[in-house]
Amino acid sequence: MLGLPDGVEACLFDLDGVLTQTATVHAAAWKQMFDEYLRGRAAQAGEDHSPFDPVADYDRYVDGRPRYDGVSSFLAARGIELPRGSPDDPPGAETVDGLGNRKNELVLAMIRDRGVEAYEGSVRYVHAAAGAGLRRAVVSSSSNCRDVLAAAGIEQLFEEIVDGVVAEREHLAGKPAPDTFLAGARALDATPAQAAVFEDAIAGVQAGHAGRFGFVVGVDRVGQARALADNGADTVVGDLGELLEGR
Repeated sequence: MLGLPDGVEACLFDLDGVLTQTATVHAAAWKQMFDEYLRGRAAQAGEDHSPFDPVADYDRYVDGRPRYDGVSSFLAARGIELPRGSPDDPPGAETVDGLGNRKNELVLAMIRDRGVEAYEGSVRYVHAAAGAGLRRAVVSSSSNCRDVLAAAGIEQLFEEIVDGVVAEREHLAGKPAPDTFLAGARALDATPAQAAVFEDAIAGVQAGHAGRFGFVVGVDRVGQARALADNGADTVVGDLGELLEGR
């Protein structure tokens, strides 16, 4: 059914890059924030100030991770240490949280300017899953998840949302830990074995594999099919519509 094995009763969808065409917007916001910061930081021994790569660096250090974890991961790779700071830090403050807040400020402005579009194949797939009686939740590290779903006009397709706000409130570890997906399954009254995970990020696929979910679908939007498979995807598609072929 729907390209899923027997026994799957619930679907857990990542947001950016799986449901909505916002992964490239996030990558652009990360690049602008990091490049501005690196250009303004004085040269210090052992630090790499070369520009942020919106494909390689995005996939390796920030995609699928909670925002502040992404900042820490990228800076550590460049040999840069900053104090963590506080979520209340102003955007651009020279702290991990401050830089994360600057990135969030940029991505919200880009979404306002460009709008949000859902992937047509993903919308068809979610409708088909609903028609087949499968439970449905969105599991995203984004704190703006509900706003993005509403802007794309698809919020009503999902029964539960586990986002960055929920993760912070319930002290859930971010991807690649499986905690948020496990919370999504619980919210749908499903065991991990009864749930399928749909992810485009390597960290998200790792989370699905670590949680021992019934099936992990990798969605390859940027040419990383092999990496998704190597990190735990049971199948890899370019678009969820491919799972509906023949229906």
